[in-house]
Amino acid sequence: MTSRSKEKVTAMFRKIFKSSGKEGEGPSKATASGSGSPARRLLRGCRDSVSPAPPPGSPGFTTTNKPSMKPPPPPEEPTSIRTVRARRLMKEFKDLQRLQHSKTEPVFTVELVDDNLFEWHVRIYKLDPESDLGGDMKELGINHILLHLVFPENFPFAPPFMRVISPRIEKGFVMEGGAICMELLTPRGWASAYTVEAVIMQFAASVVKGQGRVQRKAKGQKVFSKRSAEESFRSLVKTHEKYGWVTPSLADG
Repeated sequence: MTSRSKEKVTAMFRKIFKSSGKEGEGPSKATASGSGSPARRLLRGCRDSVSPAPPPGSPGFTTTNKPSMKPPPPPEEPTSIRTVRARRLMKEFKDLQRLQHSKTEPVFTVELVDDNLFEWHVRIYKLDPESDLGGDMKELGINHILLHLVFPENFPFAPPFMRVISPRIEKGFVMEGGAICMELLTPRGWASAYTVEAVIMQFAASVVKGQGRVQRKAKGQKVFSKRSAEESFRSLVKTHEKYGWVTPSLADG
């Protein structure tokens, strides 16, 4: 092969390797240019268009309105029966205390039992001095009649329970255990307008009218207690509900 032929062959090989080098450089240059594949270009566009969410508390932070989990405020409760009872008794007790303190010799006095507004002791000092009961009390040195009153939860819409504690009285509409046979103290005969003062004065008149006497001798072995008085009173109420209210004879007390 002549020298000229060798040069032609060499030039041809140079041209072949040069073209193949350019073809090999194409993909690498395209990757370096940042164009990449279509999927990568799409993802890159999404990253460029979506901005990160601002942190909570920042001006741009918004939340969807969710229903409040706090319970609604409770409605105002109507005045309960117990509140009515307490207010009524407080007023009556203060009025009676004021009345008894205004007199040097009151007809009766009231006081709470163990500071309980719903349980009272009443002492009646003045009865008809010409009555048998008044004479017995003077003779025996008894200066008052002690009553025990208990006011139920639905007072003044129901009557108080009242009984005689001392002295033990026979007749005069006073029954076993000191219970009192008086229509005013029964559910049928009671009215919410009645005051404690009216109840006490009605008893003072009834015990004299019924010819009550101080019991001088113990009769039988019956227990004189609140329980026996309640049982006696319940029996009385049932009798009057069945047969109507009839004032018992004086012999029955």
